[in-house]
Amino acid sequence: MKSKNVLIVDDNALNRRVFEHIIGQVYNFDIAENGKIALEKLQTGNFDLVLMDIQMPVMDGITAMKKIKYENLTNAPIIAISAYAEQNDKDYFLSTGFCDFIAKPIKPKLFLETLSLHLEHGVKVDNEKSNSERENFDTLDEKVLLQLQKYNSKENIQVVYNDFVEETESLLTEMKQLLIVKDFEAIGEKLHIIKGNSGTLGAQKIYNCCKEFEKNIKNGIFDNILKDYLILMELFDSFKTYLNQSEHFNP
Repeated sequence: MKSKNVLIVDDNALNRRVFEHIIGQVYNFDIAENGKIALEKLQTGNFDLVLMDIQMPVMDGITAMKKIKYENLTNAPIIAISAYAEQNDKDYFLSTGFCDFIAKPIKPKLFLETLSLHLEHGVKVDNEKSNSERENFDTLDEKVLLQLQKYNSKENIQVVYNDFVEETESLLTEMKQLLIVKDFEAIGEKLHIIKGNSGTLGAQKIYNCCKEFEKNIKNGIFDNILKDYLILMELFDSFKTYLNQSEHFNP
């Protein structure tokens, strides 16, 4: 019987669905789309752990975490989740009051081990080492796919990948319009979403492309932005072709 309750706070619907599929096999859960809703949930419900995304509209994760502690809404551990993976970022999140940090893209086994550490006093794991092991250049890291399928049915995982394709197509279309008006900051926000989702689902070529693309925008390097966009489009088309041909997604 599931005895622990986890609150998942993330504005990205695809991320929430992945978290739900993994967490739901072991723990009870509820969701909140931003920090403001998380505060409301904590005022009325009892949770043993809070997973808090950092970048969210309405109220970001750091602001929400500080309000939770100031208003003493829960004594449950609050774990930061973010696509930021630099050591300095991790140290910063811990210094603000989070009890732990999980970098996106998540790895299901590591993810559950980290939750177990705080909910059931499990074994401490090395987040940085496990995430660095994921750095490869496969169209789809099938180890990630197989790990996801361990925690849910093949049909549900197929739905998640289909959602990823649909959302990415929409984001890439929006990016095309943003390129015309040269809104580089907004392009970076779209890339951040695609990077997190692709990393979580093991779409490694897309993930690595987005990672470099986003890095260039943050550093103010815009000379090759159209080329970077076209490369990302090509990788995405290749990924869709791979899904259509893969035995994992076709009977």
